[in-house]
Amino acid sequence: MRLSVATNFDPRLLEALEGYPVYEVFGKLPRDFVGGGRASYMLSPVSRRSLAEHVAQAHRRGIQFNYLLNAACLNNLEWTGRGQREIERLLAWLARIGVDSITVSLPHLLELIKRRYPQFRVKVGVFAGVDGVQKAKWWEDLGADGITLASLAVNRNFSLLAAIRRSVACELQLLVNTNCLQACPLASAHMVALSHASQAGHAAGGFLIDYCFLKCTQMKLREPVNYIRSDWIRPEDLHHYQALGYDRFKIAERNAPTEVMVRRVKAYTEGRYDGNLLDLVQGYGFACGNSAGASTGISGPSSARFSSTPSGFSGSGGSRRRRGCFPPSRGSPRSLSRIGPWTASLTFSSALIAGTGTARRAGTATRSPRRWFESPPGFGARA
Repeated sequence: MRLSVATNFDPRLLEALEGYPVYEVFGKLPRDFVGGGRASYMLSPVSRRSLAEHVAQAHRRGIQFNYLLNAACLNNLEWTGRGQREIERLLAWLARIGVDSITVSLPHLLELIKRRYPQFRVKVGVFAGVDGVQKAKWWEDLGADGITLASLAVNRNFSLLAAIRRSVACELQLLVNTNCLQACPLASAHMVALSHASQAGHAAGGFLIDYCFLKCTQMKLREPVNYIRSDWIRPEDLHHYQALGYDRFKIAERNAPTEVMVRRVKAYTEGRYDGNLLDLVQGYGFACGNSAGASTGISGPSSARFSSTPSGFSGSGGSRRRRGCFPPSRGSPRSLSRIGPWTASLTFSSALIAGTGTARRAGTATRSPRRWFESPPGFGARA
């Protein structure tokens, strides 16, 4: 087993991953010219200098670094003189700081990187939608060193997984712990929206009302069975995938607190987890604090904190009324407490989707939309 693990750029995460079969961590700047798969506001505001130091720290621990250039759309700027110069400058910097591999979703980027920077291993990300034998073979022929298959389409299809594995020689990887809807009709639009929300210089300036995520979340809360139908893989079931020839697994989420990430790595390494499913697959609204029987050995906050937006782990305790953090509302439905943290942004999502223009949590005052999308507390950019 080899694990590719999301980094939140906390130095403690690299230390805590020692002893686990982690061969790489993956991440990126909150924004760059190409962009990636998460909006800038979701990520810790890491600087270029601190990212370079994180790469060096990973190497000292025998862990590779995979930089994400996995945007699904570049507004056709990749064909302009300015766009090509920006991409070249970004790639040159990644080469200087010793990045080992790059994940892309666009064929042109793969070819460009392989031609100009052959020292990089180039991998194809989930946003490329590789969900069949012909697509996998096409990307391999183009030069891909590895492919992370489209979890929305393949994670529960064992005959298809077996056929893809037989068809290519390149590395194949499975994303194990997202909770996207199977065959999600929002996926394509969501990928494009997230890509633009992390691109430096984009007209939107990084702003995003994440309609796709909010709509999806509303569907899950109305029908919680959608959590069970989604595309995650249980730690207990990894051996079935290994029997098909898959030994590389990707663990998200880049905005998760360190203790959450270590808990996930531990569960998938050991092939079991006795706890709440959402401890492993939830992508937002983290409750910091170890669950019973799920000790990670990482010092966390003195009390659980529930975030209204995804955030990095602050590494300290303190008030639960800090910016971006709220305890569950007294009026929150009891059923929701059984499936995960109740976050203020979800109520806001219902208001947005319903077109009411307001967001009111039970027992709290109405807050303006800007409040919900403020950058949450994280590790902060280092000088």
